[in-house]
Amino acid sequence: MKAHVRWLDAMAFEVESGSGHRQTVDGPPDLGGRERGPRPMELMLESLGSCSAVDVVHILQRGRHPVSGCEVEVEAERAETPPKVFTRIHLHFRVTGEALKDSAVARAVQLSAEKYCSASLMLAKACEVTHSHETLTE
Repeated sequence: MKAHVRWLDAMAFEVESGSGHRQTVDGPPDLGGRERGPRPMELMLESLGSCSAVDVVHILQRGRHPVSGCEVEVEAERAETPPKVFTRIHLHFRVTGEALKDSAVARAVQLSAEKYCSASLMLAKACEVTHSHETLTE
């Protein structure tokens, strides 16, 4: 995997993934950022949430469970002083499907957290990462 980061101006940077997708990332206003894009630490949470969501949906689909929706709310706490690392992260999944079994969703979330989500497993080495879920039927 690769990424390329190029400074634009002020605290804005263009980032390009190895697969060619680009976006603008900006620093916080107190460092000169102008709200032109997400902040780097926000991207980490977005990456964690999307990595876990991909796993959960894939696991459910592979098990032929009737999943039709998946949302993840990611909340984090950070240290008060620099380097202001994450100290705690919680992911809450809302998974929807017709006649979807809660046990299947629970198992998919657990497998993602403990075996498949590389972002979650990596961050869990640095801080507490917890998961919860709710199953919504259509």
